[in-house]
Formats: sequence, structure tokens, C-alpha cells
Amino acid sequence: MSTLQIGLAIAGGVVLAGVVAHSTWTSRKNKPRQAEPLPQETTVEPVTYQPNYGQQQEPSFDAAPSYDAHHEPEVAAPSYPPTYQTTYQTTGSLDPVTDMARSMMEEATAHAQRVPDEAEMAQIAASKAAAAKAAAERAAQQAALHPIHSPAMTPAVAKVMDSATSDLPQLEKRPALDALIDVIAAVEIDHPASGDAALQAMPATRRVGSKLFSLEGLNTETGLWEHPRNGQRYSAFQSGVQLANRIGPLNEIEFSEFVTKTQHFADAINGAPEFPDMLEAVARARELDNFASAHDAQLSFTLKATKAVWSPGYVQQNAARLGFIAGVLPGRMVVPAPVHGLPPILGLTFDSQAAMSEDPTQSAIYELALSLDVPQVDRKEEPYARMIQTAYELARVMDGAISDDNGQPLSETAIGAIARDLLALYDTLDARDLSAGSPQARRLFS
Repeated sequence: MSTLQIGLAIAGGVVLAGVVAHSTWTSRKNKPRQAEPLPQETTVEPVTYQPNYGQQQEPSFDAAPSYDAHHEPEVAAPSYPPTYQTTYQTTGSLDPVTDMARSMMEEATAHAQRVPDEAEMAQIAASKAAAAKAAAERAAQQAALHPIHSPAMTPAVAKVMDSATSDLPQLEKRPALDALIDVIAAVEIDHPASGDAALQAMPATRRVGSKLFSLEGLNTETGLWEHPRNGQRYSAFQSGVQLANRIGPLNEIEFSEFVTKTQHFADAINGAPEFPDMLEAVARARELDNFASAHDAQLSFTLKATKAVWSPGYVQQNAARLGFIAGVLPGRMVVPAPVHGLPPILGLTFDSQAAMSEDPTQSAIYELALSLDVPQVDRKEEPYARMIQTAYELARVMDGAISDDNGQPLSETAIGAIARDLLALYDTLDARDLSAGSPQARRLFS
């Protein structure tokens, strides 16, 4: 082989190695970032007994032993059990490290298979009794704190249920009909009616077209309007339909359906309904819809990957560190409200197909959206400030770039302008008795 051929072969090998290295580097660079493995807790069991195998010493790995091909040092044989010695001598291994590891494993096996004496058995029984007593005390404390748990529920399941049913305050009862956002029709009756009869007479659905339909009764004992309940008696009833929502205002067809449903209910309980004027109600609905359309705000920021794409697990792990939990739909996470049942403070969405893929670790997410539904969240929660802080923190830890709805980078000037607009919006909603986060605002802006 000539020198030229050898040189060409070497050059070809170098080029091939460069192509393989570049391909490997590109593959690693384009691989979605994965979530960090969660630390696993290790439990150290207490030693209840310790057998005596003679003058055995723990092996030391600080210095490697030196071996001479012509002369091997004499090593005193340790006094191991007969079974262990036979197994070790017949291994035939020439690797001293492998022999040492195998000897330690076989020693542990012999340790586990030995029969403890009476003293050791007494110590084991005492340890089991103490553990059973501690478990019974924990179960008794758990039952005292949470009496609603089934007796058959294991402590592990009970602990999970405790975390699921958090100590958050509960949502107030269903908001009553409000003349500010509802058309209300009074239904008068000659004699008090039972809640059972009212429930049987109620329509099958609580919708009139795209609007919410409600029925309430005046409780004879409490004197409060409420949704009819079994075992209660009511001296009067009223029905209502919502004037407007994000779909649009109440129209003539929906008003006619509202009248029909109310009339059927009144006939079933021998009541007499009194309806407002349809044209007036429709005009009110249009005026309220115009106001709501002009003062509705739903903010959204986009976070795009700049260095490496993300996997669903990577996004979920970093979002969870900032208070997000899994939402109802795939690819959605939310920051829950401090009161159980209220709309979430913030929302985070990403590609639902990536979230539902068979192998999420290989699914690539290039961007995610951070959202705030302004009228649904109380201003006292400072949702906009939390949204800005969350966006910047996610961008920092995930190497992302933040942009607004128009795709423009989010600047301090834009942040300040949005904050001033939100303050003005909050004040306008307060003046109209439709404060952000109130029951009326949540129903109107839905």
C-alpha cells in the first residue's frame, strides 16, 4: 500500500469520526429536556441481632494489594461457616475483586439463612411488638383527627386523601339570583309547598339557550331564598335567567323559553308567575353585554424555548415548583385559588398532543402560554404581579423568552402600561358592583 493510500485512509477515518461526533452532538442538543429524578428516601432498619463469625474483618479498599507472579503472600483463612467456605473455594475466579464481592454476598446470604438463638428471637419479638404498638397509636391519632375515613382505609391511602382534601376554605353557597345580571319572575302560591314537590316540578336542565336558568324558594323557617331542598317548606318561589355572558346577550327566543319553563313549574305547584316585559328585558341584556364586552380582559404571555426544547415532564416539574397543579384537560396546569371551588388564579397550557403521547420523554414542546382571566380573580390576590413573576422565573430556569399576545418581547414599558390599564378596569368593575372575582362577575364573564 502506497503512502497516498495510507494518507487517504487516515483522512477518511478522521472525516468519518467527525461526522459521527457531529451527529451525536446534534442529537443530544435537539433532545427535549427531561425532568430531574426525584430523590428517593432510604430507610435504615435497626439491627436487632449480630452474629459472631469469629475474628472477621471488614475489607478495605483504600490501597490496592500488590501481587507477585513468583511469590504470593500467605493469607490466613477466615473462620466462615462450612457452607460459605465450600462455595468460595469452588468458584475458580482469578479476579480478587470479584472474589471479594462474591464472598461478601455469600456471607450476607449465610447471615440471613442462619437460625437465631432464643435471645435473638426475644429481641426480634420485642422489636415487632414495639412497631405494632407505634402503628396502632398512629392509626388511633389518624382516626381521631379524621373520623370520616373508612376503618378499612390503610394509613397510606388515608394520608393521600388528607392531602387531596386540603384545609382550604370552602366556596360559598351557590350565588342567589341578582337583579343586576338576571331577569327574575316571581311565582306566588296560596299555601306553602314542600321542597320535594318543588324538586319534582323543576325542569330537567338549568339552561335556557346559552344562559343559566335558576329556581329559588323562600324558606318558611329561615326566611332566605335558596335552591329547593328535600324536607323544607317554601312560601314563595322565583325563577331567573341570566341577562348576558361571554356568548352574548339574552335574546327573544331565549326569553320565550324562560317563560315556558317557568310556567310549567308554576302549573305543577299551583302557582301564579309574573313576568317582566320582554322588550325591556332584552334591552337590559344588550346594555349589560355591551358593558361586559368593553371591560373584559384575558391576559396571555408566551414562553418560547431558546436553547433546547422541553419535554412535558420538564415543564410540569418546573411549573409545580411555582405552585401549579394539573388541570382537568391534558396539557393544562393551574395555580389554584385560596378558596376551594373558585376559578384558578393563573393558567398554563402547552401542546396537548405532547402531553398525551405514548412516550412523553420524546415529545418536544417549543412554547407554552401563561394566562390570567382578569374578571374571574379577585384583585386582592394580585394576580398580575404573580403572573409577571411566574413568567420571569420560568424563563430563567427553563431558558425561555417571554413575549406578549402580538409576539413582541415583553418590556418594562409594556408591563407598566398593562398594570395601569388593569387598575382602571378594576375600579370600573367595582363602581358597577361587578368587582373582579365576585359571584356576579364570575357568572357574567363566563
